[in-house]
Amino acid sequence: MSNPNDSKRDQFLSSYHYELPPELIAQTPLTPRDSSRLLVADSTTTHAHSIFANLPEWLLPGDLLVLNNTSVIPARLQGYKSTGAAVEVLLLEEQQPHCWLALVKPGKRIQPGNQIWFESPSKPPLSATVIARDEGTGGRWLQFEVPEEKNFWQLLEEYGQMPLPPYITSSASQPSQYQTIYAQQPGAVAAPTAGLHFTEELLQQLQQQGIGQAHVTLHVGLGTFRPVEAEKITTHKMHQEWVEVSPQTVEQIEQTKAAGGRIIAVGTTVVRALEGAAAEKGFLAPFCGKTDLFIYPGYRRRVVDGLITNFHLPGSSLLMLVSAFVGRERLLELYQDAIARQYRFYSFGDAMLILPEATGR
Repeated sequence: MSNPNDSKRDQFLSSYHYELPPELIAQTPLTPRDSSRLLVADSTTTHAHSIFANLPEWLLPGDLLVLNNTSVIPARLQGYKSTGAAVEVLLLEEQQPHCWLALVKPGKRIQPGNQIWFESPSKPPLSATVIARDEGTGGRWLQFEVPEEKNFWQLLEEYGQMPLPPYITSSASQPSQYQTIYAQQPGAVAAPTAGLHFTEELLQQLQQQGIGQAHVTLHVGLGTFRPVEAEKITTHKMHQEWVEVSPQTVEQIEQTKAAGGRIIAVGTTVVRALEGAAAEKGFLAPFCGKTDLFIYPGYRRRVVDGLITNFHLPGSSLLMLVSAFVGRERLLELYQDAIARQYRFYSFGDAMLILPEATGR
């Protein structure tokens, strides 16, 4: 029987912490991608252990996988000021053509009016001017000077680097490994990591089994990886992220539900995209815009039935979102079992599948 105080505890940041041995933080992905482990849980008390390549065994014909087709951009730039002082820039989102919100280091020394230069081994310097400070993020708005003959995305490929998470310290990690095989729409500064487990062969096998696939776009940014700092999590404000849910995807979801199929989100970003779009009108409809939806225990889903996700950082908004599927206490119990069994955690780690009913395994 559940503790009547559980719902109150769910509201506090300190209730979402767990101890993770550092050696369980995955530094490189496994090869092939679908050889990672898979913890399969339902919405009650059952869970089992499998591998990701066996995902078709856990889904049913008529289910629909929804994937985030965002593509990670080379958003980390190394530059310098006119004084020669080094500056690191992490691009977050484009507001207007060539005008980007960015996090900068050292932030206190970068003021409006400053100019920053970036170099490439074989290219002339690229420059940007700091035009304003963003109070919400503590970042800076940068206006890039882009030659007429150049495309900004091409410049990023020449001057930028893939922004791997800070807990990935191994030099063996390759930028291409931090991109899903179905990435199409450039704009993310972090990968939708649940999708990193898929191979072309696995997607084909799922299709052959009658499991559909649809796509949304959520450009992963500060809203996803910004830490929750407020002890009472209900006061946490999510940063907005850009979302597109197409008419075709809405139609696929409606047809799946009408036929009795389940909507399985591949990653927490897909949950935010679909539920954020549905929150606009109270039901799912095509949507193109920004969402700041914050999902935590007590949230009632309108669209998503199941979830494929990685194992997330303690105290993160992602951990809170997954808790909304199975409950905070049960999720932390599943994490403890994963730790005991030496699962690999975070972006390059293993995965979890949460289904809406008993797995039957």
